Amino acid sequence: MRDFADELLVLDDCSTDDTVAIAREMGARVESRKLDNFPNQRNAAIELARGDWIFFIDADERATPEVGREILHATRNTQHVGFWIPRRNILFGKEIRHTGWSPDYQPRVMRKGFARFDPAREVHELVVWDGAVGYLREPLIHYNYETPAQFRKKQIVYTRYEAQVWFAEGKRARGRGAIGQPLREFLRRYISLQGWRDGGHGLLLSVLMAYYAFVRWRMLREMQISPLGGRIEA
Repeated sequence: MRDFADELLVLDDCSTDDTVAIAREMGARVESRKLDNFPNQRNAAIELARGDWIFFIDADERATPEVGREILHATRNTQHVGFWIPRRNILFGKEIRHTGWSPDYQPRVMRKGFARFDPAREVHELVVWDGAVGYLREPLIHYNYETPAQFRKKQIVYTRYEAQVWFAEGKRARGRGAIGQPLREFLRRYISLQGWRDGGHGLLLSVLMAYYAFVRWRMLREMQISPLGGRIEA
């Protein structure tokens, strides 16, 4: 990072391990903020950053020297206020090149003062840009999920959030959706997005995403009769 960044900033979620010490040893400025949601955390990091351009990278991601060189080139004398960057996703020890996980563009490079993360989008954050944006070619390496158990833990959070969004938008779970939604999701992942080209991993991921399409349908159906006003307790 020091090859192309003037400052390294780590926004720590009040961790109790050696994160802070390691980050400082590597030359980073460390600030602490208790995580409430991801967009608020990223917006806080934007305010804390001192540079004109900001490059976000998560703890489970790696940036190659080629990424740094492309960012430096792209941000010189440009009319763009930000850039999307692709990711190479590693799931269960294998890079997934299809099944909906590639090229997986993320909004990670932005000019300070011209981009904010939408606080209403608590997962899969959405950036509100004040100007034109571009796309980079060099990818981040994302060590996404190491085990199916880790995958399931994250997906249940995402699925619950998606069901709540659907409910708020007025969508309702119809009886035929119990079969139709999982089937469509499987065919989309495995056939349309060529999950079959990822071998056994592609098949497994397509089945898992089909299962969570059913879970989302079930959660939405529960919200329709819930006395909690569309909220499902964890």
